Amino acid sequence: MDMDDMDETQDLQWLLSEHRRELAAAEAMETDLDFAYRIQLQEALAASVAALPSSSSSTAIIPEEPAFDDAVLNATSLQLEELARMEQEMKDREQSKAEMQNAREDLVRRIHDQKMASEILAIPERDWEEWGDNYEKAFGEGCSSGDPGAVFRVYFKGLVSEDFVNGESERVVLGGIGIAICDEADNVLLEVSKPLLGTETSKKIAEAKALIEAFNAAIFLDLKRVVYYCDYPPLLQHLSGKWPVNQQKLARLVNEVYLLQRKFTYCNPRLVARHDLKYAFKLARDAIVSQSTRSAEAGSSTKSLKETCVICLEDTDINQFFSVDGCQHRYCFSCVKQHVEVKLLQGMVPKCPHEGCKNELLAESCRKFLPHKLIETMQQRKVEASIPVTEKIYCPYPRCSALMSKTEVLEYSKNVIGAQKQCIKCRGFFCFICKVPWHNGMTCHAYKKLNPNPPAEDLKLKSLATRSLWRQCVKCNHMIELAEGCYHMTCRCGYEFCYQCGAGWKDKKATCSCPLWAEEYLVRGT
Repeated sequence: MDMDDMDETQDLQWLLSEHRRELAAAEAMETDLDFAYRIQLQEALAASVAALPSSSSSTAIIPEEPAFDDAVLNATSLQLEELARMEQEMKDREQSKAEMQNAREDLVRRIHDQKMASEILAIPERDWEEWGDNYEKAFGEGCSSGDPGAVFRVYFKGLVSEDFVNGESERVVLGGIGIAICDEADNVLLEVSKPLLGTETSKKIAEAKALIEAFNAAIFLDLKRVVYYCDYPPLLQHLSGKWPVNQQKLARLVNEVYLLQRKFTYCNPRLVARHDLKYAFKLARDAIVSQSTRSAEAGSSTKSLKETCVICLEDTDINQFFSVDGCQHRYCFSCVKQHVEVKLLQGMVPKCPHEGCKNELLAESCRKFLPHKLIETMQQRKVEASIPVTEKIYCPYPRCSALMSKTEVLEYSKNVIGAQKQCIKCRGFFCFICKVPWHNGMTCHAYKKLNPNPPAEDLKLKSLATRSLWRQCVKCNHMIELAEGCYHMTCRCGYEFCYQCGAGWKDKKATCSCPLWAEEYLVRGT
């Protein structure tokens, strides 16, 4: 860390400390005011009890002091939580920098030792006998991984294997990724062997994913100059621009490769034969072999009346399969049910799980495997989807919160003059402009002037969204949480954006340089 970074960190720590001191003083003041209010309330209760007639034959009901929920959030406590979160982020960032620095120093030391060993081997025997005992080379001298002369070698391989079961009537797709990063002398610095996620059967997709994984590993090691070795010419043709990329999924991966290449000062490809890929091919094959045993066991137990679901790759009785109306794509009940639950939770109308298929799932057809509650929610989502985003308006009363269209509200309240309108469900009056319960005897300008801050519920929601790492759609303000999958988000209103930075997607392409996915979001928790 240089001096400028240290000064900036110290300044930030000082500001956080001053802010915490001010918030502590504000919280103490709020506590004193709350205590004074409780004393006044107790005195008022005591006076009301004393004023009760003593000759009453009935038992006097003493009003109880209202309970105070200390857990209710206020502005000061929320600010303190936000401050604590910022301080924890600073600590985590410093710890991450320290761990990355340790990993880098370990790599640099290994490179230094290898270079020194090579230099010793190159020294003639006569010279070594004369001054070899005094030979030394200080650590750090010309051994940085950022050395302009150091070019590291990146070997990668993405494999896809198709295993057939049930007399070659059913197919199980398995994939694996293998990566080997070596120094200039082909000494292995890092090995990676992992399964290829998804059911993609395209060899180009597998190779592109393997290359992205290899580049991310090289960037993690802070390597600046690399040569990546490939034995699959079509991928290099796409990366060089000589062949057009027609498949949308492959186009996204190629674009991600371009973005990662910019992080290197030198990055060139080399086309080699498969046996020159060093350990990468074996590592990819090992990842597939580790999955094949389980697939073979699943295939050996299948019967003639079973079918393989292309989502979960499980062999399921054909009577437990759902055929989508219109397109006839088939999936097991369990996968379709989970798909429907996720889409309904996201506020979307469930469609066919098949990529690119636009056929909507019919509620009546799903009754055979969906509970009644989900069917009702599914029907409600279709009603919500029929209202354009710009037409949607919600009742501001918490006990109602009914979704309406502005046209319906205006028609229902056509006899009411001005901004005062009426909910078509609970019939409560509210302000059509401020979106709050009707502020009787007060103009909208006066109301907003007296209430400049957002309501307590909005403040709590914002705090919860910050702690839970939710994102808000800039088009419809809908809150979105990434449970699993890539960072390319599609809101229920149709707006597409990056989950990390919020930048919009245009023409199915990202407008930012953020990574497309993170591994922890791609693996379903168990």
